Amino acid sequence: MDDLSFREKEVRHLVENRWIDLREVRYTMPDGGISPPYYTYSRKNYCVIAATDEEGRCICVRQFRPGLGKVTCEFCAGGIERRGERQYGSPASAQEDPLEAAKRELLEETGYESEDWQLLLTVPSNATMADNYAYLFYARNCRRTRKQQLDDSEFLHVELLDETELRRRIRSGDFEQAMHILAWLLSKNTIGA
Repeated sequence: MDDLSFREKEVRHLVENRWIDLREVRYTMPDGGISPPYYTYSRKNYCVIAATDEEGRCICVRQFRPGLGKVTCEFCAGGIERRGERQYGSPASAQEDPLEAAKRELLEETGYESEDWQLLLTVPSNATMADNYAYLFYARNCRRTRKQQLDDSEFLHVELLDETELRRRIRSGDFEQAMHILAWLLSKNTIGA
């Protein structure tokens, strides 16, 4: 069997609004059988910023994450805005430039800016269930230029962590988001490149 593609047979939209399209999908599988239901969703693309200040400390934030039901430590991250009513879906040309979104999110959430940016990787956010992408950036030599300008639903604190402390938090489970850890690991491989 050379063709491993599943073909959409039936789609039921469970929740469909401007923020998310949550679907129950059944597929015709390569052998002709019908799959059990898969639950997939569309959300906006987002950026994660592994940022370091002029002393090389990681610029992190602590905030509540509803999916985990707790406060986490992580890098600054945020959605890439879209033109139009719907905040997800193709084409990618309908979205804000990912680098501009990363610069905006870093400045709003932390008050820091950088002139030294690098796109590390664009990767599917959760290929099993979602169709959105994470744009992972590295921002070096960040300087604090203003106070935070948080959205009405954002409540977060900035923390500056040296590499030893960040490693300790990753190992202890206090810095646990996979995309954020990936961004940090990739940023470590770019130093001196």
